[in-house]
Amino acid sequence: MLGSVIGIIAFAPAAWLASAVASATGERLLLTEARGTVWSGSAVLVLTGGPGSRDASALPGRLEWTVGTKGLAFELRAKHDCCLNNNPVAIQYRPGLGSSVIKMEPPMGGWIGQWPSAWLAGMGTPFNTLQLGGSIRMTTPGFTVEQAQGRAIMNGRLDIEFVNASSRMSTLDSLGSYRVTLAGEGANGTPTMNLTTLEGALQLTGNGTWGAGKFRFRGEARAAGADDAALSNLLNIIGKREGARSVISIG
Repeated sequence: MLGSVIGIIAFAPAAWLASAVASATGERLLLTEARGTVWSGSAVLVLTGGPGSRDASALPGRLEWTVGTKGLAFELRAKHDCCLNNNPVAIQYRPGLGSSVIKMEPPMGGWIGQWPSAWLAGMGTPFNTLQLGGSIRMTTPGFTVEQAQGRAIMNGRLDIEFVNASSRMSTLDSLGSYRVTLAGEGANGTPTMNLTTLEGALQLTGNGTWGAGKFRFRGEARAAGADDAALSNLLNIIGKREGARSVISIG
């Protein structure tokens, strides 16, 4: 019996991991065509709008992973030729009694991966309407996130940049480039979110927090200079229109 249990663990199919990821993300991130085992396998990454959604968007190629141990933690090492830094990317997960810790060391070159913004269309509304162009780039100097008693404590920083963003809802070739920063520091490091505009005709700003299992964000969008007419339809979709600005409110 012990040998059977060890065998099941050692050769657990990759489909089990795919099922766990789908459940954890509300079926919005899927590992399709999963091959291999939980410990060493590959799959196609697909974004969807959730259960019953007809929207879906897959990345080219296959995500490959291996899972091992590093001290008291499990370490996931992933490679994806289209999108991930080929170091490979490594994330550590350390479970504990009533708490868990996710840790990422600074990757070589400082960046984790880069994905086409069009991939987000698979999540459905509003991304399937916006039909975004450009790319999404993720960088970090390293971070840890501890989950304990339903609360997240973050130390470090994670930056997500939308580079040369565009949308079919605007006649402009480029809306601009933007940065979303998730950061936290200290024992009470409740993760905060900051949205800034790096450059462009569409000006986006905002701040948010993630605490006690809830996410809250307040921001606004407005057109720069004489681009209001070209951005009017987009501003109506982004948030609640109040004169020249569009108010964004989540949570």
